[in-house]
Amino acid sequence: MATSVGHKLKRFRKKLLSPLYEFLQDSRAVGIVLMVCTVVSLIVANSPYQTTYINFWETAVHMPDGWHLPHSLLHWINDGLMVMFFFLVGMEIKRELTVGELSSIQKSLLPALAALGGMVCPALIFLAFNGGTAHAHGWGIPMATDIAFSLGILSLLGKRIPLTLKIFLMALAIIDDLGAILAIAVFYTATLQLTYLLCGAGVMVLLIILNLLKVQRLIFYLIPGLVLWYCIYNSGIHATIAGVLVAFCIPLTKIADLIHHLHDPVNFIVMPVFALANTAIIFPQDVMQAFTSPVSYGILAGLVLGKPLGIFLFSFIAAKLKWAALPHKTTWAQLLGAGMIAGIGFTMSIFISTLAYKEAELQIVSIMSVMVASLLAGLIGFIYLKLLKPNKV
Repeated sequence: MATSVGHKLKRFRKKLLSPLYEFLQDSRAVGIVLMVCTVVSLIVANSPYQTTYINFWETAVHMPDGWHLPHSLLHWINDGLMVMFFFLVGMEIKRELTVGELSSIQKSLLPALAALGGMVCPALIFLAFNGGTAHAHGWGIPMATDIAFSLGILSLLGKRIPLTLKIFLMALAIIDDLGAILAIAVFYTATLQLTYLLCGAGVMVLLIILNLLKVQRLIFYLIPGLVLWYCIYNSGIHATIAGVLVAFCIPLTKIADLIHHLHDPVNFIVMPVFALANTAIIFPQDVMQAFTSPVSYGILAGLVLGKPLGIFLFSFIAAKLKWAALPHKTTWAQLLGAGMIAGIGFTMSIFISTLAYKEAELQIVSIMSVMVASLLAGLIGFIYLKLLKPNKV
């Protein structure tokens, strides 16, 4: 009898959880979850519960005296929890650079040049609206491409899109992330604290030595990694850079397993929490007013127009100069569509928005602009590629 009940419970649990498991394995799941979290956060932040909701993310986190650490829940999410996201991105970049789609000059040249164009053009367009003003520091906001959202949108098109174009967009987005990480480290850094910077450099040397000695146990990387995070957090450089630096030191033989184990926690816990916390913004009384500032013009034009323009232009020049060639079975029309979808900035663009501006009003304007621009870029790119004739694939 007990065996029969246990068997039924097992079948019921399997029946209940199987759809959830299948959903989590879907390439579109991350984008869907992030979108739902964003919508929920915006609704609650502009509901009668807005004060409680906003105050929750601003909850003070008390630490022992002398420990210079993040002082609110929001800061712990952006400076601490997001390190896991950057750690995962760093490992993916290392894997692609060593054994993946970016492991040779021939493989990486086209997506590298396309990514460069996709960063330069949006930044220049933003500066065209904001250059010489107090808002110019936000030029890095429209540079980013959200890997999860962009690949999720592309996957909705199924077999209409060649696999090589999906690989191209993934490689482009990875290089784009690397560019955004470098921009954060170099341009979105406060006053440097030399003592902490030197201590961090010493820890980094230790990690490199461990890698060269082929030490395999991850604990010997993760404990110094925490020390490195603390040093970088207090050095003035944004603390999330520590995640990338530690990732580059992890032995290649361990990276595949780590990526596998971190993929779901990062994509379905860390990123949704980040989206909930950073889109908890109260709409101004006149919502449209937020889209009439030079900052919003620069972000909207940068992501929706600058991304496809830069990606297509730099790719076209590279092909004409015979430096690189189009991916196999991919047309120029499809590459332009991929450039449109690359205008989905979301996660990284919102993150840079919180670094570029300290004023709450400018953060709200820039985050709202990123969300609208990402939505437009995704819709335009999807519709454009959907309307292309199947025989072009």
